[in-house]
Amino acid sequence: MVHNAYDSFQLLASFPARIECAASYGPKLILGCIDGSLRICAPESSTSSSEKSPQFERERTASIKREPYILENTMIGFWKKPLVSMEVSASRELLISLSESIAVHRVPNFEAVAFIGKAKGANVYAWDDRRGYLCFGRQKHVGIFRYDGGREFSELKDFVVPDVVKSMAWCGENICLGIRKEYMILNSTNGTLSDVFSSGRIAPPLVVPLPSGELLLGKDNIGVYVDQNGKLLQEGRIVWSEAPSSVVIHMPYMIARLPRHIEIRSLRAPYQLVQTVALRDVHHLFQSNNSVIIALENSVYGLLPVPLGVQIVQLTASGDFEEALVLCKLLPPEDSTLRAAKEASIHIRYGHSLYDNGSYEAAMEQFLASSVDITYVLSLYPSIVLPRAHTFSEPEKVADLASDALDLYQVSSAASDEMDPSSPSHLLENDDKIASKIINHNALMALIKFLQKKRYSIIERATVEGTEEAVSDAVQESIKSSRSSNTGKSHGHIHISSGAREMATILDTALLQALLRIGHSSAALDLLKGLNYCDIKICEEFLKERNCYTALLELYKCNEMHHEALKLLNQLVDESNSGQMHSEPAQSFRPEMIIEYLKPLCLIDPMLVLEYSMHVLESCPTQTIELFLNGDIRADLVNSYLKQNAPKMQATYLELMLSMNETAVSANLQNELVLIYLSEVLDWYVDLVAQQSWDEKAYSPTRKKLLSALESMSGYNPEALLKRLPADALYEEHAILLGKMNQHQLALSLYIHKLHVPKLAVAYCDRVYYEVGQHNPSSKSYSNIYQTLLQIYLNPSRATKEFVSQLRNLASHQHAGSQKLGAAKVRVSRTGKKIAEIEGADDLRFNLSSTDSGRSDVDGDEPNQEVAPIMLGEALDLLNRRWDRINGAQALKLLPKETKLQNLQTFLEPLLKKSSIGRRNCSVIKSLRHSENLQVKEELYKQRRTMVKITSDSMCSLCNKRIGTSVFAVYPNGKTLVHFVCFRDSQSIKAVRRSPLQKF
Repeated sequence: MVHNAYDSFQLLASFPARIECAASYGPKLILGCIDGSLRICAPESSTSSSEKSPQFERERTASIKREPYILENTMIGFWKKPLVSMEVSASRELLISLSESIAVHRVPNFEAVAFIGKAKGANVYAWDDRRGYLCFGRQKHVGIFRYDGGREFSELKDFVVPDVVKSMAWCGENICLGIRKEYMILNSTNGTLSDVFSSGRIAPPLVVPLPSGELLLGKDNIGVYVDQNGKLLQEGRIVWSEAPSSVVIHMPYMIARLPRHIEIRSLRAPYQLVQTVALRDVHHLFQSNNSVIIALENSVYGLLPVPLGVQIVQLTASGDFEEALVLCKLLPPEDSTLRAAKEASIHIRYGHSLYDNGSYEAAMEQFLASSVDITYVLSLYPSIVLPRAHTFSEPEKVADLASDALDLYQVSSAASDEMDPSSPSHLLENDDKIASKIINHNALMALIKFLQKKRYSIIERATVEGTEEAVSDAVQESIKSSRSSNTGKSHGHIHISSGAREMATILDTALLQALLRIGHSSAALDLLKGLNYCDIKICEEFLKERNCYTALLELYKCNEMHHEALKLLNQLVDESNSGQMHSEPAQSFRPEMIIEYLKPLCLIDPMLVLEYSMHVLESCPTQTIELFLNGDIRADLVNSYLKQNAPKMQATYLELMLSMNETAVSANLQNELVLIYLSEVLDWYVDLVAQQSWDEKAYSPTRKKLLSALESMSGYNPEALLKRLPADALYEEHAILLGKMNQHQLALSLYIHKLHVPKLAVAYCDRVYYEVGQHNPSSKSYSNIYQTLLQIYLNPSRATKEFVSQLRNLASHQHAGSQKLGAAKVRVSRTGKKIAEIEGADDLRFNLSSTDSGRSDVDGDEPNQEVAPIMLGEALDLLNRRWDRINGAQALKLLPKETKLQNLQTFLEPLLKKSSIGRRNCSVIKSLRHSENLQVKEELYKQRRTMVKITSDSMCSLCNKRIGTSVFAVYPNGKTLVHFVCFRDSQSIKAVRRSPLQKF
């Protein structure tokens, strides 16, 4: 967009001589005329001629003034031939001119410094002001000189080139040359030439050095960027309206001298046209301190830059926001506040413009660069629901900053109105547009990116704010507690502003809604799983409307609303199982999700875990029990809760506990499980008795579990359970319980005479043999258990008497004071009886008459009593199978006399073989021990035959004196001799260091 970057002002008009070249030093103009004269022009407001030189010295760094100039001084014959070009080096106070040769003069007095004779006939030169290097082109030569200060220019190099140099410029250590229609790079060190490209067909070569060290090369009406080595740069190309004769760089613009006008373009791609100045026949164009000077034949114009503030307002009003922002960067550093305000205002207006044109992401980048409050941006999205307590106050703040910026630059009120992005009319128009705008996917995506970029800093401030408030609360509580005892007065709470947390709430609430509106549910879940400040009420309603139950669960979870989350999760699981899901189609809710949710709550709220685990205990029993175990929830607490709220699952829980971790089940819980089994078995027994279909060998699944539990567990009370059993049924349970009470004979009698299953009796004996023998090998009961079974087989009459006697003693011990013996009547309802009812029931008693058909043998033997036949076959089979565990002599005594030896062959053969082997082994051991005894006696005899020879040279090892005829002692090694007195003394003295000799 075209705007006024420069004001054209005529500095000098109707000059008497034709101007060939021009330069400036401070506020004055130095003109080279066609007659070889040097003329100096100054502003009309300059001082009198008597103070010319000092004034000129003081103002050497001043700039061109916006006022008419007048001729101040004329130096006739300053050059002998027409002037080709000239320039002023303000830093070195030199005037360098090219006429018949290159002459250097000192300014402001224009005294001659140097005349380079070798440059005679040169047509072009280039001056490197930073290093003081001068190069020139003369015919087919390029000379390089260096200014050493004072009046000295020393020659460095002289290179030969293919043709006459038409244009040249320094580019670092190299020199860019325009020769014929080609551009070349000349290495100033070794003279190497490298081609770049052709300069075009119409215009001569044009080389323009840039402030960055790069070059702008002309190719007809196109300007091309190259680096110092001549390589093309990918920065685009400048297209002038015509081929320029010269170009001047005046940041941030480039000014070209064209045949019909002056063209000003931006230095930034795409190098837009900024302004044109209608001046024809321009002879010279050069840059001054603060302006660009245009020299015509008889006049001089100055292009004075328009103040940056005014340019910024023009660009903003015309919608060229990017150029306005570039100009903001050029504002002086001392106006940093002003610059920030201007940039923020431009970014906001630019953002609105982009947003209205559908460039949402670019608009958000501008809003982000303006540091505008997020509420201002969210006002563009009316469908995003925010907490009602918050208002949008940021536009007014931005408006104030922008207005201040314009006031500082004294811009008109009209421009200020254009600059203000939040004027009432502007806001009303935007509100109407926003209300009617349909927020599409791209707009929401841009908003999400904007919020995500702003989120880190806002969340960080909110976290710090929360930490400070927590610390403040702790300090205030400490102060309050320390002073309350002395003053009795309560101190007010120091409130810390919650602005950062409120802003974080707005941001996260809006971000969640935007993410879900475009279907980014995974990103929404990630937001909720991390630290967030989402408004619970707004987000809950929004998620329910959209059936985003997974995100709703995360919302409840992050806000520790576990009851609501679990209630919703149970509902979703039930709907999923029934096929009535209304949530996300890709999401299926399974009972395992409830378990996963409950895992972290085990240590926090175990009762909550128990309450909601009941819903999944039946469908996922194993995972639920693992939850209880891994969560360190006490088993007795779980069992008690199940007993009250889900009694049907109590047995399942205890069974799984046993199968997964038997050590975690205490004795009380084992007893609880056995009582549950017993209750169910008794109900089952009563039903079958009522149907007259009871069979002792019938096994229900629960009875199998009961028998297994009675055999494997040890934590229950067998005596208490024995009271609950009916006396005339469930004999296998009786037998197991009697076995636990070490009543082995009674248990075996039940297996033999009631159950009539010898295999169970043998298995019982094997179990007792291994269990008792492993834990208590010294006990004789485990080795006599087979003897007891053999006695029951071979002497049933005696075994029955002992059975009845022991059973009566056991019953009288368990029920002291009870006289009545009869069958127990167990009345249990079909709906099941609780364990507490079982424990409080009347004691069941044994019906001793049911053990045999007659009276007990304890009362006396009756002559007509029926005697049970002996079980010889079972006894022989036991002897044959367990011969190594039975005492053979006692077993033979029990056998009837008429037993055939042929039937005992299988029993006696291994028994006698074992006995024979044992006898032989004992004989060998006896012989070995006798031989060992003889060897020991022989060694003792040898030791007693030891002889000690005492000579006149024998010395005492303790006192180192001769033994002589004194009484002596010998140490066990037979070599160490000591006086007996010395030995006795050494025994009574406790030496610090032990003697190496062994005491005898």
